[in-house]
Amino acid sequence: MTTNAIEATGLVKTFGDHRAVDGVDLTVRTGSVYGVLGPNGAGKTTTIRMLSTLLRPDGGSAAVFGHDVAREPFVVRQLIGVTGQYASVDETLSATENLMLFCRLNGLRGAAAARRTRDLLEEFSLTDAAARPLRNFSGGMRRRLDLAASLIAQPPLLFLDEPTTGLDPRTRGQMWDTIRRLVATGSTVLLTTQYLDEADQLADRIAVIDRGRVVAEGTADDLKSSVGQQSLQLTLLRPEDLAGALEATHDVLGVPGTPSPESGRLTVPVADPARVTELLVRLRERGVDLDGLSMDRPTLDEVFLTLTGHATSDTTPAAPEPEEIPA
Repeated sequence: MTTNAIEATGLVKTFGDHRAVDGVDLTVRTGSVYGVLGPNGAGKTTTIRMLSTLLRPDGGSAAVFGHDVAREPFVVRQLIGVTGQYASVDETLSATENLMLFCRLNGLRGAAAARRTRDLLEEFSLTDAAARPLRNFSGGMRRRLDLAASLIAQPPLLFLDEPTTGLDPRTRGQMWDTIRRLVATGSTVLLTTQYLDEADQLADRIAVIDRGRVVAEGTADDLKSSVGQQSLQLTLLRPEDLAGALEATHDVLGVPGTPSPESGRLTVPVADPARVTELLVRLRERGVDLDGLSMDRPTLDEVFLTLTGHATSDTTPAAPEPEEIPA
């Protein structure tokens, strides 16, 4: 078996005139967590749907454990589990009934199905609520049950499409622990997320995707180092001074800096911290007064701002995706 769980080259998907995925390359090593980071509409979900055989690529190629997703979709489906952004469970059934149903769909019957259901309910801390209908579940409980259903067959590759969106911090932490346990027991996880800290915490490697293209790829440390060894955050006393501050940072540090979504804040990658003093002098000469200043190692949010010019929270309208499941 190939050492890579996923190998994708030049993946393209268009919807009318909209190129949702525009030549994406991905290589995911077996036994790792691979993060795909980007805002809404960046092409993350469309990429996962192509890799999981739910959409046929319009260009390029992709293989899962060496099996082509377009030519061998039935083989690929036996090797993967998919947890999408919206729960696929039935709200009229209880947690136990949902998992028993998914067990039957995966070929488990009788005592084997009951044992697997019981184990998953315990793994995801749902035993006490096992008999309750899902319409009485919180959002976090539904997400945990949805993930449990995707693990019934213990697939070697699991696609998690924004699995913690909308969850409270405690439930997010529980999901992170579950993902770590999955990888520790031999699974490979491809995770899409808008949360910078989630990618930083979980992913062995990260692809930054924006407007359908991979704009950077590497470990979290690689990506942070690519925009400078230090990150300078300037908070301006008067937001209207932003243009002058941008010019000053470009003149002194060679980079213009990136305005944060909040008004009057500027983030600048710094390769030579000794030049910060010169920058402060230049800002004073221009009449730009600061309300605050700090330096730290770059975060993934700052990496994304530098690479794309906007934050992951910025929303790009996504094209509608027709349901298509190739035979």
